[in-house]
Amino acid sequence: MIARLRGKVLEALPGRLVVDVNGIGYMLTVSLSTYDTINPVEGKEVDLRTHLHVREQAHTLYGFASAAEKDLFLLLIERVTGIGPSIGMAVLSGMPVDHFKNCVVNGDAAALSQIKGLGKKTAERIILELKDKVGVAEAWQAASGAAVPSAAIDAESALIGLGYKQAEARKAIAAVVKLKPSAPTEDLLRDALRMLNS
Repeated sequence: MIARLRGKVLEALPGRLVVDVNGIGYMLTVSLSTYDTINPVEGKEVDLRTHLHVREQAHTLYGFASAAEKDLFLLLIERVTGIGPSIGMAVLSGMPVDHFKNCVVNGDAAALSQIKGLGKKTAERIILELKDKVGVAEAWQAASGAAVPSAAIDAESALIGLGYKQAEARKAIAAVVKLKPSAPTEDLLRDALRMLNS
C-alpha cells in the first residue's frame, strides 16, 4: 500500500497531479481543496498522504493535503453504503472537512445535497450511516468544542464556491466574525468579500 508520496510536480491540472518520486511519475487524483491547498506548480515539491484504490479494471491513487481529508475520504468509501471514491472526492471538493462534519452532526441534509453529485437521498444516507457508527458524530461534536457559528461556516463555503482558497476565505470570515459575532451569513459574506477585494 502506498501511504504517502513526496516528490516534485511534473504535471498539474485541477483534480489530477503527476508527481516525480525518484524518477517514477505517479498520477494522483486529488480534490479541488487539496489542489488549492498545495498550489502545485511544475517543479515544486509536494508531500501528500495517499490511498491506493484497487478495482478489477483500475488501480487509482488518491492524494490528500491533510490527514483529516484522507480520514474523511476513507470513512465515506468504507463505511457508507453506495459511496465510492468519485463521490468521496466530490465531497472533499465541495465542502471543507469541518463544515461536512458539522452538517453530519446537525443532520443538515440540505447543505450536504448542495455538493455536486450528491442528491438528497445520498446526503440523508451519509448522515444516517455516519451517525450510526459508534462515536463518530460524538467525537466530531466534542472536537468542535466552542463551535464556529453555522453562519460563518456557510459564508466560508460560499466564498470557496466563488473560487477563493479555503485559507483566505477562513481568514476573512474569522476577521468579520470578530467584529460581528452574531451576524447572519449574508452579512458575513458581504463584508468578507469587501475585505478580500479591497
